[in-house]
Amino acid sequence: MEIKEITSNKKQFLELLLLADEQESMIDKYLERGEMFALYENGLKAICVVTSEGDGIHEIKNIATSPAFQRKGYGKKLIDFLFEHYRDRSSAMLVGTGDVPSAISFYEFCGFSVSHRLKNFFTDNYDHPIYEDGRQLVDMVYLKKIF
Repeated sequence: MEIKEITSNKKQFLELLLLADEQESMIDKYLERGEMFALYENGLKAICVVTSEGDGIHEIKNIATSPAFQRKGYGKKLIDFLFEHYRDRSSAMLVGTGDVPSAISFYEFCGFSVSHRLKNFFTDNYDHPIYEDGRQLVDMVYLKKIF
């Protein structure tokens, strides 16, 4: 397994990024200002983008695993890498997700705790309804891990 930082041509990973954030204009808001990491193990398995939000806070803006390799631990391995990578320059890591049990439980399994929510985030910021696990997303749930 190898995790590489991607510093140029980040749009080459757009297809994978769209799995976690299905509107390209939303990805464009953070892609270039974020640090991108790709996890490889006999090919690309997962990708993520992390931004600095100031005051030692970093946020996972996008994390996605190729569909054929989901639920095999690659997302967790990438998050574990991020905690190690940012440990000396971060006081907390945030991640926002849809209000669905599968996503929230994944991040809790990775050491995050529910922090707060942004009401109507998905309905106010996307040009079409977003669905996950069969339900329409409305609020963004933020989870946080303190270093």
